[in-house]
Amino acid sequence: MKPLPDALVTVIVPGRDVAEFAPEAIASLQAQTFAAWRAILVDDGSIDATSAQFADAAASDPRFTVIRHETPRGLGAARNAGLDLVTTPLVGFLDADDVMTPRALELLVTALTDSGSDIAVGAYVRLRPDGRGGYEAGAVQPWVSAATAPARRGTTLAEHPEVSGNIVVWSKLTRVEIWRRAGLRFPEGALYEDQVVAQQLYVHARAIDVIPDVVVHWRERADGSSITQRKDVLRVLADYLDAMRGGIAVLDAAGQRAAARARIRLILEMDTPALVRIAEHHPDAAYRRAVGEFVREVGARADLEAVALDPEGADLRTAAALW
Repeated sequence: MKPLPDALVTVIVPGRDVAEFAPEAIASLQAQTFAAWRAILVDDGSIDATSAQFADAAASDPRFTVIRHETPRGLGAARNAGLDLVTTPLVGFLDADDVMTPRALELLVTALTDSGSDIAVGAYVRLRPDGRGGYEAGAVQPWVSAATAPARRGTTLAEHPEVSGNIVVWSKLTRVEIWRRAGLRFPEGALYEDQVVAQQLYVHARAIDVIPDVVVHWRERADGSSITQRKDVLRVLADYLDAMRGGIAVLDAAGQRAAARARIRLILEMDTPALVRIAEHHPDAAYRRAVGEFVREVGARADLEAVALDPEGADLRTAAALW
């Protein structure tokens, strides 16, 4: 596949049965103030109008290319299929039910061009139902801000460990070379497939840029069908816990203790309380056991980190003791 003239960025857009939202995602790419992009639309076995929408986009705008999986293979496989066709020096991602803000590519490309870093990371907000049949964007959440503000050029994971809290691939622009150099691929057949990849990108990056600007509106679907809205399902929970464990393991293996500590703190503050609330009333004992084991595991790790950080244990152990 030949790159379009002057194309600098490829955006990989996977989607399955997202006909209600895909036109907005496509339009958000076409509205970018940075024009030197192309996009690979990956139809992961859709049975609704998504296939036709992707085909129409490619027919009307040569910057779009379509890949179709006849049967669903999952987000990881869809993203990997897109990665195999990238010929531009930079690559980003956008889920087909989300929306890219108009200056997103401009801001991220500018950061990487100015700094020479491997990764640029932007902020994001949730796009929630407004109760009137539409969606409205919320505010930047504290953990997102901690990862992306203030703006930094050419930092590292060791210098800015809080960036490890930005665990989504679609708020980033990366040099393709880092994927090739580190041999990175998305896990296939699992949910939350980008959490481990995000940490792998951070540990392999020679330098990282962060910007406080919102680059993506992340949709929380009104019908509750988003993966992040189904954590009460045991199989979804299992993949979610595996992803969090896997991300911490990547940081541990790279000797990134401060980043692992920051990630554990965020999990204790943001992830485990919600899971505990679900588990308290969940009818499946296996679900309750899985949550309990994970909370104890992460809490024990937090205790060890707190002892190493502060013999008085007044830091991470305070959070761990809550659970």
